[in-house]
Amino acid sequence: GLTLNSTNKIMFNDASQFIQGSSATVLSLGATDEIDLTATAIDINGTLDVSGTTAFGGAVTITETGSGSSSGPFFNLLRDSSSPADGDDIGIIQFQGDDDAGNVTTYASVSASIHDASNTTEDGRFNLNTMVAGSSVSRMYMVPTATTFNDGSGDIDFRVESDGNANMLFVDGGNDGVGIGVGAPS
Repeated sequence: GLTLNSTNKIMFNDASQFIQGSSATVLSLGATDEIDLTATAIDINGTLDVSGTTAFGGAVTITETGSGSSSGPFFNLLRDSSSPADGDDIGIIQFQGDDDAGNVTTYASVSASIHDASNTTEDGRFNLNTMVAGSSVSRMYMVPTATTFNDGSGDIDFRVESDGNANMLFVDGGNDGVGIGVGAPS
């Protein structure tokens, strides 16, 4: 294990093994400060790859221990561009796994982009895609004036359940039908 404690020490598995820092920066690697460790932050210039196997789920946990009305935990994707423009991607989260031939496949993704970067009239876009028959398909797409389901015009049904009816609202994507209370509208 590796621990950064309040006295600017990087502690290893054995508490007698440590690196002592004399300034706010305890460990800095490379000419471009690839990793900067301080008593309050870890700054990484480059790519962070966290991998491993666990019996109970993910390899990364973000925990907020504050109380009261404070919000958290907070996961922020920031594209800090000096020249932002309409259409810029500002964050993508991909859910990947191997297919049965061993190829890494993106089975689902969530993305956001700038629709309008104009100060005081900013607008955003949000897209949710999943893999359908080997192709990435937009399932939900939000722009400032509309939220569209099945933006790619695929043969994908849309269904809303109520407490007692599995097909309270049913849009049949392949047959261009809408049903209320029925699963096979005519």
